[in-house]
Amino acid sequence: MAAQDIAMAWRRMESVLRRRPEFGLQDDASATARWDGGTRVSCGHSNGRYVLTDMPVELGGSGDQVSPGWLVRAGLASCAATGIAMVAATRGIELTELEVVAKSRSDARGFMGLVDIDGIVVDPGPQDLQLLVRIASRQATPEILRALVHESQRNSPVTRSMENALPVDLHIEIGSD
Repeated sequence: MAAQDIAMAWRRMESVLRRRPEFGLQDDASATARWDGGTRVSCGHSNGRYVLTDMPVELGGSGDQVSPGWLVRAGLASCAATGIAMVAATRGIELTELEVVAKSRSDARGFMGLVDIDGIVVDPGPQDLQLLVRIASRQATPEILRALVHESQRNSPVTRSMENALPVDLHIEIGSD
């Protein structure tokens, strides 16, 4: 989609939401994960698309698919890049380069439920998370591009969900087998 098409769609949606704010709240598309044996999982979207995950060889997987943790980083990086591109389009800024790299560090001991030397269980989540944004435009100054990136991230659903982590409301259904 061209930048002007993105900007026009953005303006239409903004106009609708200003008039009818209740239209803004909607259910997000569910992700359904089905175990395929071992550590392999197939994750599906309601549109029929799916992605396979598996764990690295060191954790008993085949290592031939992406890990669930990588999907989290991919979601963060792709949401950031999408948001930046959309804000640039609405500002009439043509980007010549945009790449977002999401990095984190995790301690595998947490995934295994192990304790640290102080007797405290190691947190299984990432210990840090960084986004590296490479961006360029022939028509925008570095200051404008930095402001654009910051603005897009203040409104990024994935970035905000990670910064303001919600508790997971866990429901369990036991099968009949």
